[in-house]
Amino acid sequence: MQSAASVPSAPPIADINTTPLIDVMLVLLIMFVITIPAATASIDIDLPGKSETGPLVFDPVKNKIVLTPDGTIEWNGTPISAGQLSALLYKTTRMPVEPELQFEPDAQASYDLAARVLDTIKASGVTRFGFIGNERHRDFGK
Repeated sequence: MQSAASVPSAPPIADINTTPLIDVMLVLLIMFVITIPAATASIDIDLPGKSETGPLVFDPVKNKIVLTPDGTIEWNGTPISAGQLSALLYKTTRMPVEPELQFEPDAQASYDLAARVLDTIKASGVTRFGFIGNERHRDFGK
């Protein structure tokens, strides 16, 4: 019988044990995924809603947009939203003969609203457009 000192021993393993490292990395990955906040960014879109006044009237010759001091957009006297304005302008530009679009902002109407409405009109591709009611402001500053 041989003594324990004379039994040949296996060479030591020189490879590093990566299992604990992988376990730690997976735990950290799960922690980071859990702590990432959910996406909270949103985009406001004006969707056309139900019209309380009935269907909007299209005049085949001319349609009028009025901006009021309280921030309302009116189409031929009927209050509409910005989304409805885009839809109406789209419909008028697709008519066989495009009607004239008249723009009449009130003197006390918001400049920002007027700029946004004009941007919407320009983006819609309206070709027959005019400002009306400017004669009321002929004596500006007097």
